[in-house]
Formats: sequence, structure tokens, C-alpha cells
Amino acid sequence: MRKINGETKITGIIGYPLTYTLSPAMHNRAFEVCNLNYCYLPFIVESENLKTAIEGIRALKIKGINVTMPHKEAVIDFLDELSPEAEIIGAVNTIGNNEGHLIGYNTDGKGFLRSLQEESYNPSGKIAIILGTGGAAKAVAVALAEAGISEIIIVGRSKKKASIIKDALVNKLVNISISTLSFDGNLADKFQVGDLIVNATPVGMKGHGDLLPVPLELINKRHFVYDLVYTPQETTLMTEARKRGARVANGLGMLLHQAASAFEIWTGILAPVDAMRQALVLELESRERARNARKKSR
Repeated sequence: MRKINGETKITGIIGYPLTYTLSPAMHNRAFEVCNLNYCYLPFIVESENLKTAIEGIRALKIKGINVTMPHKEAVIDFLDELSPEAEIIGAVNTIGNNEGHLIGYNTDGKGFLRSLQEESYNPSGKIAIILGTGGAAKAVAVALAEAGISEIIIVGRSKKKASIIKDALVNKLVNISISTLSFDGNLADKFQVGDLIVNATPVGMKGHGDLLPVPLELINKRHFVYDLVYTPQETTLMTEARKRGARVANGLGMLLHQAASAFEIWTGILAPVDAMRQALVLELESRERARNARKKSR
């Protein structure tokens, strides 16, 4: 067990709530494997205390912080600098503290691309359909544009919501065709030409039932269906898409690799990805056992 002393560098995550965060398990294992005198803690921060919390990063000389909902966009107002990705996306999930100079990064997109590489999937020249209009959808769109995707189709609850993302990206992503559609629009034509389907909606998460973000008949063997949901690890969308011949993946890879990128920003060394992956899986398995035990005790 690592000792905490006067030279321990503090990192952590801010958000509200933080009940289910998996980040401490990954990062503390990474610090242990690399023999670094760092620790990672969750900091529950409500929206009205965000400015004070960011000032605290400077005052307490905290080395780095991950940022999760609902602060990814609002935190920008309190930072000194943004990375190019964070500026384009308009959201921050990682803060680095360089002697009081706070730099905001967005590692979600890089994490997504690294996970695609692990799946031996090259998005260059392909057509992507992104389901959802939140920050994760925008991060995925920017990453795919940088990876050479030929076209991005954004599907939202309304075409107006999808168009907001398009308008935010279209002038910043050159040589990329971006179109929009609502979920009740003519999806069939788009799915016939689409290659990569990314579910960036919460549909499929625990507590959202067995709903599907799109009708199953739209999916076939030409598709790679990437569900950003990772709890449960096998969503209904993944199960049914696999039955229809599609390749599938969940969001664990993106979660892992965005964390690895944050680790590298804070420490300046390569992340021990395999150790972080093992810690992530063990933590998920532990939580699943605890849930099953609670069910049996009822």
C-alpha cells in the first residue's frame, strides 16, 4: 500500500454526483504500477461551487483534475488556456496544473480513436452516423474528422438540436461533410450508406430499460456499432446488432484510453494501459457482485 506524505501529488475528479465513477480505480492502480507518489480522489462539486473548486486547484497545488458532468462546459470560464481539441469541442474533461496555470484538455476523442485502433478499425474514408447531440457526440465527431472520416451524420431528438452541433463544428472541421437528421426522420437511407454507428445517447444504460436508440432493422453486417455505454457492458443494442451480423464494441475502451491520456498529461510518462484495464474490469466485476448480493438479500 502506497504511503501518503508531504510530497504526494494530488489528482482527482470533480462532478456531481460521483457515486459511480470508475476513475479512482484506474488511476490509483496506474500510479502504483509506475511507482509514482501520486493519488487520485473524487471531489463532489455542485455547480454553484465550481469557480471556488477551480481556484482550489491552484491554491492546493493539485496536479490535475478530471471533469465530468455537469461541469465539462462551464469549467472553461475558469481556466487559463485550452488545448486545440477542447477549444473545438467546447468542453473539458481534463485539467493540467502547470504551476498555477490551468490548461483544459478534452481526451474523450483521443480515447475513442485509441479504442478503435484496438478494435483494428480504421475510420478513414468511411461514413459515420453519430446518435446524440451531447458533449460526447461532439468529441467523437471531432476525433473522427481528425482521423479522416469522409462524412458525419448527426442524429438528434430534433433536427434543430443536431444542427447546433453541426453549426459549432462545420467552420472548424475542414474537408468534412456534416449533415443532420432527427430520430423521426428518414434514417433508412443514411444507414444504407453508413459504416460506423456511434451511440452517444444514454439509451441502454442501467436504469433506462431495454430501449434501443434506433430500429433494429436499420442495422446490418456492413456496420460497426460502437455503443459509448459501458454499464451494462453488453447493451441491448450490442446484443441485437451482433445477431444481425454487425461488429460491436462498448464504451469501456474509450473510458480507459481517455483516462490513459489524462495520466500522460499529468505525469509526462506513458500510461500502463494494461494495468489500468485490469483495474477497470476488476472494479466493474466487484460492483456487479455487490449488486447481485443486494438483490439476493431482499
